[in-house]
Amino acid sequence: DFNPIEQAFSKLKAHLRKAAERTIHGLWNAIGRILNLYSPQECANYFANSGYDAD
Repeated sequence: DFNPIEQAFSKLKAHLRKAAERTIHGLWNAIGRILNLYSPQECANYFANSGYDAD
């Protein structure tokens, strides 16, 4: 896939399924926890894997 956001959303959706929250408040809390799992290097890798050159 050539879109870095798709890679990021894929990870987000997988973690949201595991969290199995069923309330809006629970979902927002889960999203906050999940977003903390993304490291700057991982995000840079999403762009590199999509063909964007960091240089």
